[in-house]
This record gives sequence, C-alpha cells and structure tokens, in this order.
Amino acid sequence: MEEIKLFCLPYAGGSADVYARWRNYLNSSIKLCPIELPGRSKRAKDPFYKSMGEAVEDIASIVENETRDSEYAVFGHSMGSIITYELICRLYEKGLKLPRHVFFSGRYPPCIEKQGKNMHLLSDDGLIQEAVSLGGIPEKLLKYTRLVENAVNTLRADYTILETYGHNPDIQKFDINISVLSGTNDELAAIEDMKYWEQYTEKSCTFYNFDGGHFYIHNNAEAIVEIINNTLAATE
Repeated sequence: MEEIKLFCLPYAGGSADVYARWRNYLNSSIKLCPIELPGRSKRAKDPFYKSMGEAVEDIASIVENETRDSEYAVFGHSMGSIITYELICRLYEKGLKLPRHVFFSGRYPPCIEKQGKNMHLLSDDGLIQEAVSLGGIPEKLLKYTRLVENAVNTLRADYTILETYGHNPDIQKFDINISVLSGTNDELAAIEDMKYWEQYTEKSCTFYNFDGGHFYIHNNAEAIVEIINNTLAATE
C-alpha cells in the first residue's frame, strides 16, 4: 500500500498531542499528521484564530503544501469535524486535491442548528466546570493554576470560532467516502443527529458507535485506528 497521510484535527481546547497514541496502532503505510492549532504546544506563541474562516485558510495552506505528492485522509473530532468540513469546502473551491476519505467524529453536521450555552461567554470558572463535566479536563489537574489558565484561554478561543460560526443550512455534497464515529452517550452529538452527515456525500457513508460520551476517543484509540486502517486499506 502506498503511503497516505492522515491529518487529524482536535476538539475545542485540544492539541495535536491528543492523537499521539495513534502511532502505536496505525499501519506503517499511514503517516500520522496531527495538525497543531495556534496558541498551544509547538505553536504556543502564535495568536489564536479569530474566526472559522481564518482557521480554514491556515489549515488549507498546510494541507496543500503537505499533499502535493501524496494521498491523504482527514479525521476531525468535535470542533475538528466542523473545521474538516469547511476545509474540504475550501479545498474544493480552490480546485485542490481532495482527501481520499474523511472521518467525522463527535459533532453533528453544520446543517443542524442548536441553541447551546455560548461557552465562550461563560466565566472562567464556568468554562472549566463545563469542560470537567464533559470529560475534557481531568479534575485532578485543577490544582495546577498555570495549566488551568492556559486551558481557559484555549477553550475560550476555540469556542469563540465555533460558536460564532453558528450553522450552515447549505449542504455541500462531495464525491468522497466518509465515516461517522459517535459515542453512544455523547450528550453533545446524539447519534440521530450524526446520521445527517450522510447527506454530505455522493458516495458511501459508514457509521460506527462506541461506548462512551463526548470524549469516547480517549478510551477507544485502538478500535478507532483499526477502523481507519481497514478503511484506508480498502480505498487503494
């Protein structure tokens, strides 16, 4: 099997590091390329994105430069799923190479409009409490003041671009096979809402459900990667 790059986009508050474990399970022909967003880890000194449009333009340039001579796929979880969709729209508009396969995880498609809590407007304490309740931040880490401060800033920036993006009733269909992954107890992305992703492709749409809530990906890494391995092997 020829090498294929797997670009991974994180959830709100997350970094490229959340996908590091996947290297232990990926086939040797799949090169893990987690995309680091600004304001964290290796891009800690870069300013946060101010809008979804800015995020998509930046990430599109990264993907374009990295895929001139290689095939690729994209995996996005939660906020990463919305960025992934808008990324594909942008690449299509620019006439650039599209991914061989796309994996949407933990987020319903943008055609669905929901009234949320406007997380980016919550107080620092409120934002942290929500993150802890969803399982995004382990409660044992709250004693580390600097870590909490960084988490608040990152979460607020990410929720700002996600919540000001809102929803997009226009469904752009692509000639790409997609996979949709869900946690059976995900309160933010119900399985019945995730089914609407099938409207976004002219090709096949396959659904996978895992035990767990919104952050099911942390406890199911090996099983998720097995799906990715098998799926990409079948696309040769």
